Amino acid sequence: MESLTEAFRALGDPTRLRILKLIAAARLNVTEVVSLIGVGQSSVSHHLTRLKALDLIREERLGTYTYYSLAADEKAPLWPLIQLARTSEDPHGDAGRLNELLRRREDVQTLNEKLLEPGQSWHLWSAALGSLLPPLDVVDFGCGTGVLTLELARWAKKVTAIDKSEPVLARARAAAEREGLTNIAFLAADLCELPLPSSSADLVVSSQSLHHVEDIAAVLAEGARLLRPNGRLVVLELFPHGEEWVKSRLGHEHLGIEPAVLEAAMRAAGLEPLTQRLPAVKGPQSPFKAFLVTGTRARKPHGKQRAA
Repeated sequence: MESLTEAFRALGDPTRLRILKLIAAARLNVTEVVSLIGVGQSSVSHHLTRLKALDLIREERLGTYTYYSLAADEKAPLWPLIQLARTSEDPHGDAGRLNELLRRREDVQTLNEKLLEPGQSWHLWSAALGSLLPPLDVVDFGCGTGVLTLELARWAKKVTAIDKSEPVLARARAAAEREGLTNIAFLAADLCELPLPSSSADLVVSSQSLHHVEDIAAVLAEGARLLRPNGRLVVLELFPHGEEWVKSRLGHEHLGIEPAVLEAAMRAAGLEPLTQRLPAVKGPQSPFKAFLVTGTRARKPHGKQRAA
């Protein structure tokens, strides 16, 4: 009874009720809540502390910010109170400001992708250097929305873009159609067991995809199997880091990968790797730092051979 009384007392504050309603709709940091509610940061922090003490919200560190999200679900004793907060009137216009904030956040994310993801941040260099390469058969492991795939397709003979998510592949197809690129084949498949013939590719690329898979060695073995003699596997990956939030929010299986792990797996698959370290993608303060590993397949076939 005391906990229920405390909950009613806590949610009796109009500002606190507004904050709970916003966080029930979207994950927000303190600065964003301040901008939406229009009260001081110290006051917002106090309200968040009270809501967290009731186990109504949780906090998690995402990069340099702490974000708050709804912790309770339908089984929680206080769920009816949360539902009342979510369906309450909005005389201050908080919902409209929240929608605008989320739209700006999405715009910033899109811009960051264009600036930071391989293939867009170095668009001109990619086009220039690509013109020096022979037309190759390329396979893009974990292509996502196709940012790198499109750049590869500008100079490759053919690109096979692979991802396990059909909705993500649909976005990549749409992007390719907008660019008028017709030399891309999109494939929804498990990277550990691909329906592609052995020795059919000149280049296999994996750009920050391996930290999403459980069996890294199996994926690298598949990449090696697809390569023709003298074909190359190129892997861009993250060094080990301690950002646990990427598992729940981004679906990472691993908090980065040791370069030595990739090198050992490449050698086991019959590739001779060379490791080259790269600077941090987001600046020296970022916890995410990338490295590049390349491996070349020997002339003599290695490992299992399988037809499509």
